[in-house]
Amino acid sequence: MSSEQTSAPETAGDTAAPGPRPRRLTWAAALAAVEGAGLVIAAVWILVLGLTGTPDDRQQAVTGGITLAVLALLPLLAARGLFLMRRWSRGPAVITQILALPVAYNLLKADSMAIPAGIVLAAVAVASLVLLVNPATAQALGIKGPGRAG
Repeated sequence: MSSEQTSAPETAGDTAAPGPRPRRLTWAAALAAVEGAGLVIAAVWILVLGLTGTPDDRQQAVTGGITLAVLALLPLLAARGLFLMRRWSRGPAVITQILALPVAYNLLKADSMAIPAGIVLAAVAVASLVLLVNPATAQALGIKGPGRAG
C-alpha cells in the first residue's frame, strides 16, 4: 500500500496549504479583520445608543445592533481562516466583499458624514477582492480551478 492509501482522510478544506503564507493573503486577512472589527464597533455603538439614548424605536436599535454583531462573524471567521491558510475561507471572504460594495454605494449616495465611510469601505472591498481572486492566493490556499482535479 502506498502512503496515500494508508493515511487518514483529511476533512475537505480544513488543512493548510503547504508553504509560507504570501503577503497578499496576509493583507486580505487583515482587511477582512478590519471590516469585521468595524462591524463590531458599529454594533456596540448602536446597542449603546439604543439602550442609553432616546432612539425612535428602542427594540429596532437593539435588533440592529445584534444583527450587526452577528454579521461581524463572517468577515472575522474568514480573516482567521485566511490567516491560517484554510481553503474554505476564501468563499466567505469574497462574499463579504461583494456584500460590502452595495453598502458602500449607499453610503456614497448619502448627503452626510457617511460619504467618507463609503469611500473607505469601497476601497477596502475592491482591494480585498483583487487580493482574493489573485491566482497566487488560490494557489497558496490549495484551490484548483474548474476541471483541475487531483
